[in-house]
Amino acid sequence: MNKYKLFVENILEDTGIRINGPNPFDIQVYQDRFYKEVALGGSLALGETYMEGVWDCNSLDHMFTMLLNGNLEKASLSTLNSGFSYFWQGFFNSQSRKNSRKLVANHYNIGNDLFRKMLDPYMMYTCAYWKKAENLKEAQVQKMDLICRKLKLSPGMKILDLGCGWGGFAAYASKVYQVNVVGVTLSKEQVKVAKNRCKNLSVQIKLMDYRDITGEFDRIVSIGMIEHVGYQNYGKYMEVVNRLIKPEGISLIQTIGSNQTNFKTDPWIGKYIFHNSLIPSMVQLSIAMEPYFVLEDVHNFGLHYDKTLMAWLANFKEAWTELESSYSSEFFRMWEYYLSVSAASFRSRKNNLWQIVMTKSSYPKEYIPVR
Repeated sequence: MNKYKLFVENILEDTGIRINGPNPFDIQVYQDRFYKEVALGGSLALGETYMEGVWDCNSLDHMFTMLLNGNLEKASLSTLNSGFSYFWQGFFNSQSRKNSRKLVANHYNIGNDLFRKMLDPYMMYTCAYWKKAENLKEAQVQKMDLICRKLKLSPGMKILDLGCGWGGFAAYASKVYQVNVVGVTLSKEQVKVAKNRCKNLSVQIKLMDYRDITGEFDRIVSIGMIEHVGYQNYGKYMEVVNRLIKPEGISLIQTIGSNQTNFKTDPWIGKYIFHNSLIPSMVQLSIAMEPYFVLEDVHNFGLHYDKTLMAWLANFKEAWTELESSYSSEFFRMWEYYLSVSAASFRSRKNNLWQIVMTKSSYPKEYIPVR
């Protein structure tokens, strides 16, 4: 028997996944090169061979959940949870000002039509909150309102939205809570949509690096931005927030969070989806926070991201006939793989979704958490 095939089958043996088996979560191999490439290339090869059509699976999210529940992140089939290392990331700041602009463009500038069709009407590209929601739009509105209530917004406040995306939260907060919002992003495509969305509201959208912001704000929020900051810059992020927020201010971070501390990202995710991104651990964030802030509240609702990602995947597949003239069939398989494997990471509790509330020690009263 091919030694590489035997190796792969042995790796999968305890997971319940079978090669060319009858179940929707089984891997269907069409080309024998799959075994050698995956055995030697790990998660990068697993993703690339899927993109190339070398193998298939009727239920990718189910299959990846079984892999992760089998703790295969420690084996060469690992596809998630930062199981592989880019050597150079430990020595160079991959989220410098110059690199940050390039890295954001590689993902967020690939087409507003894609994101418009995949996401909800506010184009929120972060975990929704499904506690009282029956569909994606309601869940994203519930998430935005939860953030507003955690920030304890009141009319006339000045809010800084770091990594404002397509302006969904800025528009919602300004319209519903009558606050003034400054939103910043490094994506030119996001700026176009955000400015149009917020043109009749008390919102300013700026194309700039978070490190260059000046002024003073009552509240500061970042929703799905710190995953792009990089562990070498967590301290700088906290320093910037500390400089910009008023003594009585409140800051909120929404971020994907890892159960363990890593200093690198998965190579397939890093190459094809979020270049040089990193999911932070609580240790990394709390060390960066320590010189500046009081940790008031941490809320983990990571299982809500599974449901959010599966809703995005359904929207993406439904809209593909309208999108396929602008993208390749390889892109379709890449995006399907990305959304499925990401959903599995939350379903298996390898990744979390945290909302973290911070204040300065000068915050004048007890902070009362809300859910």
